[in-house]
Amino acid sequence: MAFTLTSQAFHEGSEIPRRYTCTGADVSPPLSWSGVPANAKSLVLIVDDPDAPDPAAPRMTWVHWVLYNIPTTAPGVQEGVTAGALPAGTLEGTNDFHRTTYGGPCPPTGRHRYFHKLYALDTVLPDLHKPTKAALEKAMQGHVVAHTELLGTFKK
Repeated sequence: MAFTLTSQAFHEGSEIPRRYTCTGADVSPPLSWSGVPANAKSLVLIVDDPDAPDPAAPRMTWVHWVLYNIPTTAPGVQEGVTAGALPAGTLEGTNDFHRTTYGGPCPPTGRHRYFHKLYALDTVLPDLHKPTKAALEKAMQGHVVAHTELLGTFKK
């Protein structure tokens, strides 16, 4: 079975509903996955936007959500999930809003792409104390056994 990431809220390449953005309730979308490799010991979820601040002239990738050490037995994350409701053992990283919770799409101009990236690792990472995406990616090096992603778009 292929390693896949899906959402009941939007499909690959489609518009992310306003509910999950800064112009709506700004809650995390429901995400589900399947086909986790048998040799995986944990999962990492990173949501980012490579089109910031303007898709016509992107200058940076804006990070919206960072989760790691998600148990491989977890089938996904619920809509509007909070720290206390994350799968047991899941740790949070720091996003570019300078917080650990989900920050929805909020593009200043144009239609942006939002990549929901799920990685299967062959290890459980140590507590990295709310790492940035860059610090987490460094810790993941050499441990990724599979990767899948879900792309959504949004324009205010």
